Amino acid sequence: MASADALGRIRKSVESYVGKTVRLKANRGRKKTFEKEGILEKVYPNIFVVKVTESPDFVRRISYSYSDILTETVELTVCSKGEQKIKYSSI
Repeated sequence: MASADALGRIRKSVESYVGKTVRLKANRGRKKTFEKEGILEKVYPNIFVVKVTESPDFVRRISYSYSDILTETVELTVCSKGEQKIKYSSI
C-alpha cells in the first residue's frame, strides 16, 4: 500500500501549513493552468481547502484532494522566505 502511505505523508505535510499563505498552480487541461494565491484554510481526511480572495467582495474556496498533489495536477507552494513547494518527491 505504497500509495496510501504516500497520501498520508502528503496530508501530514499539508496539515502543518494550515493558516499559511500558499500559491496554488492547478492544471485545468488543454494547456490551461489556474494560478492563485490564498490561505490554506482547512484540512480534511481526503481533501484540503484553499481560501482565495479575488476582490474585497468575492471570496472563493477551492478544494483539492491529496492525490492531485501526488499526480502533480496541483502544485502547492508555501509563501514564505524559502518558498517551499509541497510535492510527493519532497516528502
